[in-house]
Amino acid sequence: MIDPVSMRQFLYPLVFAGVGLAFLFVRLLPVGSLVGGFPGPDVMLCLAFAWVQRRPDYLPPLLLVAVFLTLDLMLLRPPGLWTALVLLGAEFLRSRRQLSAEMPFGVEWALVGVVLVMITLLEALILSLTAVHHPGIGQALMQTVSTLAAYPVIVFVSKFGLGVRRPTPDEANRRRPPR
Repeated sequence: MIDPVSMRQFLYPLVFAGVGLAFLFVRLLPVGSLVGGFPGPDVMLCLAFAWVQRRPDYLPPLLLVAVFLTLDLMLLRPPGLWTALVLLGAEFLRSRRQLSAEMPFGVEWALVGVVLVMITLLEALILSLTAVHHPGIGQALMQTVSTLAAYPVIVFVSKFGLGVRRPTPDEANRRRPPR
């Protein structure tokens, strides 16, 4: 029989990849595209940041790169730029996981908001410097606002729908290597 902790560490990366494929499928469907409308949230970015804050062991960096690079290629974004920025943001949040475990949700939300705004501005700056056509900073910031507004919903669905929660002290002690 497989240990439940090991099973979850094997199963949840597959769930993340499956949600990424489902998200990609929905984004590629030719329905409801309003030109000039308010952009929807980046659900995969919310999910990645929520999982990195709660259970970073469920989302290894290589899986994050594979999913977001696939999204870049299929959604016709500059290949690798958004992936690299998401990886930088996720690793920044991962490095703060001990602090975020003790933070109330509002502070976590604000931290994620700062990271979202920074990677959005950095992407706009890089695209402007390289003279690549992009939708503009206003459109990108509107998507950042909608992504930030969707973050609590994604955290709720992750926690209560998918079971991605912060580790208990017992689980954290079991995973920690002996000194």
